[in-house]
Amino acid sequence: MQERLLLIDDDVRLGAMLAQYLGDAGYAVTCAHTGQAGMAQARQSGWALIILDLMLPDADGLDLCRQLRNGSTADIPILMLTARGDATDRIIGLEMGADDYLPKPFEPRELRARIKAILRRGLRDPQRLPPLRFGRLEIDREAREARVDGVVRDMTGYQFDLLVAMAEHAGRVLSREQLLDLVKGESLEAFDRSIDVHISRLRATIEDDPKKPRRILTLRGAGYVFARHQDGEDMA
Repeated sequence: MQERLLLIDDDVRLGAMLAQYLGDAGYAVTCAHTGQAGMAQARQSGWALIILDLMLPDADGLDLCRQLRNGSTADIPILMLTARGDATDRIIGLEMGADDYLPKPFEPRELRARIKAILRRGLRDPQRLPPLRFGRLEIDREAREARVDGVVRDMTGYQFDLLVAMAEHAGRVLSREQLLDLVKGESLEAFDRSIDVHISRLRATIEDDPKKPRRILTLRGAGYVFARHQDGEDMA
């Protein structure tokens, strides 16, 4: 069965080209050329991934990203298309819940590779792995949920995979390059700081005080470390 992709982009020519290219790669692509049409399509079931351009004629793409992270569309991965060099939009988009971003212009092969990486993360077989427990934090790899005091904390699929990668290497310092390789399976792009944004979002989600984190620690000049012992308890 073909995986269904929704492309929300006002560039009709680009949409037709990508629909053909990705169709040849085995995906079923539906194009929406306005924000309104895109949201209407997104609320239909069955989407494996949404490709969202931030520059739309009738809507703010960042606002659409925020809307897509609520209700029936909350679990659909979002790959954000942004204007080249517009770092602010990329950061805000990641903070609002996008799983990844791709600057325009781009090579179709890179888009395809990023789509495959996102979908591969969602299809990983957990092999009935037991939950990871760190004090009041429980990471359920089968249910793909992180809970603090039994309450599920909302995060994107990418952020959950990042959390799992760090938790599985608790106590070990991981550089940005190592984290991206663990989550995406690819090398870090020059000056790519998206990991920092996702870490910030994770802290806001699972820390009691994100400004004084106790679970995800920063080692200046080295990277990040997930604390092995949390909440005053000794955890294996």
